[in-house]
Amino acid sequence: MSDKAIFLDRDDTLIEDPGYISSPEQVNLLTGVPRALIELKALGYKLVVVTNQSAVARGIVTEKVLGEIHKRLERLLAEKNTFLDRIYYCPYHPDGAVKKYRQESELRKPNPGMLLKAAEEMDLDLDQSWCVGNSSSDIGAGLRAGCKTILIDLPSRRQQLKPNDPRPDYKAINIKEVVNIIKKHLRSSIETETETKTEPEVQAEPVKQETEKVPEATAPVEQETEQIPEAVEPASQAAELTPEVAEPVISTEEQQLGQTLEETQAEPTEQVEQEIAVEGTEQLLKSINTQLKNMQRTDMFGEFSIMRLIAGIIQIIVLFCLLISIWFLISPDRQDNSVFIALGFAMVLQLMSLTFYIMHGRK
Repeated sequence: MSDKAIFLDRDDTLIEDPGYISSPEQVNLLTGVPRALIELKALGYKLVVVTNQSAVARGIVTEKVLGEIHKRLERLLAEKNTFLDRIYYCPYHPDGAVKKYRQESELRKPNPGMLLKAAEEMDLDLDQSWCVGNSSSDIGAGLRAGCKTILIDLPSRRQQLKPNDPRPDYKAINIKEVVNIIKKHLRSSIETETETKTEPEVQAEPVKQETEKVPEATAPVEQETEQIPEAVEPASQAAELTPEVAEPVISTEEQQLGQTLEETQAEPTEQVEQEIAVEGTEQLLKSINTQLKNMQRTDMFGEFSIMRLIAGIIQIIVLFCLLISIWFLISPDRQDNSVFIALGFAMVLQLMSLTFYIMHGRK
């Protein structure tokens, strides 16, 4: 039995796109990517990257460096306990600067070459697979390969589809929403199959109603009413047996898939609650920090800052009085009264200064 897969674009789908990535150090995972890939794996999908890399044809990066870039991508995902099954890339472009890669190719999206190659090499069922990307070329490749498609339309890079651009089956704002879309599709598929299997039960009801009405229609004739119960009896037995045969039979695989969907559906809700709690905590810390800064400004420029200023000025006057007293002491025609007066002023002013500082400290 063939496997099903999620075909993923690389740039602006799994990692940030600063332009043409030319170094492994430029590889950074987008928010929520590891968690989303873990959930898709739990749903039974293979994860296959299919990416156009015209930077090789343009001479911006070599295939060797491109391999190192992809190794870093796989390493970052492995650190988050998730893995890709395979990576396919197309290095060709008709306007390339490197002659070796200057050509058209069936591998280059919107052509479905990479998807078809992966399906052949990995035994994938394209009808049950999805193609996810952020451009019309990703959608075109997915539709041509026979996959269901999801266009990631980032809020920061809204896209205006042209009249001739292929239309995706679904749209999402990020890869988290992609997972929810796929889960919803799987649930609706299971419900449809279940309803299909329960249709015989609906057909059995008219038989029972007819068997109940037969005695009323044949009541006027005694001979016929005596014979009819014998003929009706097998029909009533069939009507009683029919509901038992029509009970829906759900396979073990469907039950397991349903349980997997319920479990994986509950996980994003818990994650969202955790993210909301973290954001609320961050906002609370920011408000506390802002309030502390405002309090510091209030203390700095409040009414008792004036007291501190006055105390400082008095301290300068005290020093001035001490200098005058020293001058009187070293003066040839020294007058003791002048020295005592200057020292007295200095002591009084010093006490005033200390008083202001003590009042400010109590506040």
